[in-house]
Amino acid sequence: MLKKLFVLFFFSLVMVSCQLFDKKTPSEEELLQKELQKIDWKKVDAFPTVDACEVITDEAQRRQCFFEYLTQTIQEKLSVDTLKILYPEVDTIEVKVTVFPDARLQFEPQFPKDSVAYDTIKIDSILHAKLVDFPKVNPAIKRGVPVKTQFVLPVILKSE
Repeated sequence: MLKKLFVLFFFSLVMVSCQLFDKKTPSEEELLQKELQKIDWKKVDAFPTVDACEVITDEAQRRQCFFEYLTQTIQEKLSVDTLKILYPEVDTIEVKVTVFPDARLQFEPQFPKDSVAYDTIKIDSILHAKLVDFPKVNPAIKRGVPVKTQFVLPVILKSE
């Protein structure tokens, strides 16, 4: 009787232990979905930058340097233009800047909804004509890969 009890106990122990080893491993798709959910797609690991700002180690200061450099360069390129003469009422223009992963830049003026006071198409064409040969911008980085970023910069046309 003791032997039967021992055999029964042994087999039940073996059955329970087999269930412990029978854990299902997650599939590649499940692991990928979990990893994708962890990623914050609204933020980049490193902002776009220019060579002049590369030496700054603090991320916030480097970002500030980049935005100041970009704004100043756009203002300098537009300062010798007819925008001030054609549209003296326009003192600031918002420019949406897109930095592509291949370091290309795209500039789009952002106009208020009620912008009937001036020719938006003409301003857009002047902007595109003046912002050619722009200094090289290194794209933003997300998990080691260059990514597209967009931001809007206020560009002051009048300096009094």
